[in-house]
Amino acid sequence: MKQNTFTKILAAGAACALALGTTFAQQSSTTTVTTGGSDVSSTTSTSTMDGTGTITAFTPSSDFITFSSQTSTEPVKYYVSKQTTVVDPTGQTVDLSMLRPDMPVRYTYVKEGDRMVVTKMTLEKPLSYYKKETTTTTTTSP
Repeated sequence: MKQNTFTKILAAGAACALALGTTFAQQSSTTTVTTGGSDVSSTTSTSTMDGTGTITAFTPSSDFITFSSQTSTEPVKYYVSKQTTVVDPTGQTVDLSMLRPDMPVRYTYVKEGDRMVVTKMTLEKPLSYYKKETTTTTTTSP
């Protein structure tokens, strides 16, 4: 009987930890803007969310980027814009053209209608980690 009670307490604790972790992982804030005169008004709402993943596809000339994460089985398509900021772990700005597949990142995005637009990406590793050095060795025979 004691074993069964301990198992229930352990399961309840794990469920609470998972719920709390999910809450902090996807912090959301909603901004509502109302425009118009006294007769006409429209409301636009956006939510900001965070995620982590690995870049699976990106072409600097395109307006989208694809991430895969531990929570999704399929890569998910996000959009980038001129307002998208990319930084390295130290906070230095990185140009979008430097992004490559297999780079792990943390990102913040807003949902605008059916589109998810990335506002900020932070590389998990410094850019120098991805730069490959090439060495050429030549041997000559006498």
